[in-house]
Amino acid sequence: MEKYFLTFMLGLALATSVSMPDVVCAQSNTFTGGDSSKSPSADPRFIALQGRWVRPDGGYVITIKSVEVSGKLDADYSNPNKLPFAKAEASRDGTTIKIFLELRAGGYNGSTYTLTHEPATDVLKGTYFQAVVQQKFDVYFMRAKQ
Repeated sequence: MEKYFLTFMLGLALATSVSMPDVVCAQSNTFTGGDSSKSPSADPRFIALQGRWVRPDGGYVITIKSVEVSGKLDADYSNPNKLPFAKAEASRDGTTIKIFLELRAGGYNGSTYTLTHEPATDVLKGTYFQAVVQQKFDVYFMRAKQ
């Protein structure tokens, strides 16, 4: 089974122009709540997004459990209480993975994160739009250590 998985991941890496270490590293850091890469609705191109991501400037946490073929994320937000996203989507622009997250619960009133995954540093980086005060902030999230 492991040999099949490594062969699949090597083929995926070659097809998406991602180096094998990035793909293997992303797989080893996936969310421990289940292996959604075996689900027919999971999109293996987005496997690097799965996991727990922490914003160092405040401890805000994004947890991405899986990504459907449509790009819809199974994800939630913690600050410190868990909140659902009103909208959570991933997309690709060439080799760049983009994420859009919208919060409506807990007084966030339509605040959004627009992020990209930087595979070289394994960081989600982008902007946070704080809807209440109508301001944008540059932010980044680091993958939490297991």
